[in-house]
Order: sequence, then C-alpha cells, then structure tokens
Amino acid sequence: MFTTLRFIFITAKKAEEETGFTRFLTKPVIAILVVVGCFIFTRISYVILRSIVRRIADRTSANAANWWRNSVRRVGAETIEGSEHRRRQRIDAATRMLHHFISLGAWIITLIAVFNILDLNAAFFLSSAGFLGAGLAVGGQHRVNDYLTGLAVLLEDRYGVGDEIEAELGWQKPIHGFVEHVGMVTTRLRDGVSTVHIPHSALASVRNLSQEPVTTKLEMNISPSNASANTVSNTMRDLAGTKGLTTVLFVDDIQAAGDGDRVELNVRTSRPLSDHERELLIQRASEVLSKDK
Repeated sequence: MFTTLRFIFITAKKAEEETGFTRFLTKPVIAILVVVGCFIFTRISYVILRSIVRRIADRTSANAANWWRNSVRRVGAETIEGSEHRRRQRIDAATRMLHHFISLGAWIITLIAVFNILDLNAAFFLSSAGFLGAGLAVGGQHRVNDYLTGLAVLLEDRYGVGDEIEAELGWQKPIHGFVEHVGMVTTRLRDGVSTVHIPHSALASVRNLSQEPVTTKLEMNISPSNASANTVSNTMRDLAGTKGLTTVLFVDDIQAAGDGDRVELNVRTSRPLSDHERELLIQRASEVLSKDK
C-alpha cells in the first residue's frame, strides 16, 4: 500500500516537473513564433497595401479631381507615358509611407505580446528607460509632422522625382536643385554640388520650376453687338473665386479672339478645369454679358 502511494507521488512529482519545464520551453518558442509572424505580416501587408492603393487609384483615374493624377503639367512636352510613370511613382511612395506606419504599429503590438508571453514586467523596463522614452517622444513629434507633410506632398503633387524646385530654408540664399527621392520623412535634392536631405516640414513653401499652368480652350456664343472679345475676357476673369468656382485660379492674361458671334478663349489655370467648371464659367459669363446688354 505504502509502496503504491509512494510510486504515485513520485510519478506525479515528475509529471509536474516535466510540465513546468515544458511550459518554460514553450514560452520562448511562442515568443519567437510571434516575432516571426510579425515579420511575415509586415512583408505580406506591403504587397496587399500596394495592390489596394493602386486599385483605388485606377478606379478613380477617370475623375478630374483624382488625387493620383498629375494635377499640374510639367515644363516641356510631357508624354502620356511620362505622366503615368510619375503617377505610379507617387502611388508607390505613398504606399511605402503607409506601410511604415502599419509596420510600426504591428511591431509595437508584437513587443507588448512578447512581454506578456514571457511574463516580463513591461512597466519596469519602460520606467527604467524613462529618459529614453521622453527623448523619443520629443523626436517623434517632429517625425510625425514630417510624415504627414510628406503624405500631403504626394497627394497634392507639389513636386515629384525629377522636378526642379526652389525653397527657402533660412540660409543665405534659397536652395535650388532637382528632386531625387521623396522618402517617408525627408526629400533628397541634388543641387549640382552635393546631395541635400531636407525634412518635409522644412519645405513648407516650394517653388516648382518644372510645373507650368494648364491651358484650356473655351468657346462661347455672343451677340456681335453685345460685347467685344476683351470684355468677355475681363468678365471671365472676374468669375474666378465666385460660388462654385472658388478653387479656380487664372494665371497670366486670358487670350480671347472673336469670330462673328463666337469667341474663343485660352485660359491658363493652376490646375486642369473639370467639365463642370468649364460649363459653369461659360454659363455665368453668358448671363453676365446678357445682363450688361
């Protein structure tokens, strides 16, 4: 009897020791698997995110207000292939920036999970490195500002790879160079002497020498006794900034030429006019001229 109980006790104790050893061995393995899983997730997420961003851009390519289209023409005869290449560059750059943000969140969650799996007190490590956390918080504030500014640069097409730009950085003279790369928090310029890395937030005011105004041809019918081509030109310019046309900005003078009861106008704007804006300009100009008759 006692021999049997002793055998059961020893067997149970060994099983308990083996279970504890197994648990001890399993936790590091699980932690390693979590880290490997996060690594695989960040790689797969980039491919998925790039596919989603490109699909959204392609579906809205016919929209005149599409963010992914080149909103401003470049100096020189930019081909359709060149414009599409620039659009793809912006899509890829935006994808990289969004992927960095997702990866950062994934690794933070993974770090917290590893601490919990290994039964480590994360608060102890964080409090021990409090000064480091404070430094990262201050530095991260500027990084977030650079990140958001860079994302706005890509969406608004302020400049892109290959553009010639000029910017005021508080130096003796403005920085002037060609854009080589638009990164997550910095823009790389080549000024002919060296390579300059500039944070996005420092490029708040940029003069893009590679962009030119967009020329649009408008035609409208007028009565010969109603108004001259010069009057139509002045009327058209006065309509910029009115209701429904608040974002329309004319660049240079409006060229107008009359031929009988028709007037052709060549207007230069800071961005392409949508079909609705073109129709609205012609309609309102006709209404104003008819009232002044």
